[in-house]
Amino acid sequence: MLPGSIPPPHRPAPSAGSPASSGTARIIRRGPWRRRDGTPRLPFYARRMATEASQGGGSVRVDAWIWAVRLVKTRSAGAAACRAGHVRVNGERAKPAQPVRVGDEVALRYGGRDRLVKVSAVLRKRVGAPVAVTAYVDNSPPPPPREAVAPAGVRDRGAGRPTKRDRREMERLRGLDG
Repeated sequence: MLPGSIPPPHRPAPSAGSPASSGTARIIRRGPWRRRDGTPRLPFYARRMATEASQGGGSVRVDAWIWAVRLVKTRSAGAAACRAGHVRVNGERAKPAQPVRVGDEVALRYGGRDRLVKVSAVLRKRVGAPVAVTAYVDNSPPPPPREAVAPAGVRDRGAGRPTKRDRREMERLRGLDG
């Protein structure tokens, strides 16, 4: 051993009756992603999000926040929604650079649906969907039910062109009175 080097950790030899000596010991593998008790550690961004939420979190641009929590598909779509007046923060129309803080209410109209969310954590980077839903409380009304439409006018393949009688029957089933 060289002078100034660190000695290896001392491990006692297994006793004769221990399971480690018989080769049947169960090895528990731990990596940097597990704690000593075996529970998984949170990813760095989730830990940062939790600490920011507890400390007040500062603020972030509204267009970046609605993109980070996956309310819109792209950041440019979030900025376009802000410029079009589809985003409101605490009831006021928001520009893309308006700051959002913990406790603010964000109303968004995107994709034909109104969303009303309350900010519970400030995110600067886009995160996975399971983490993103913890960054806000969704107070949105439920989406309208889809209308149950019967498949009217489905014809067999190779049946040829419909006759005038068939066409009128299909229009009647679709609700089109021509």
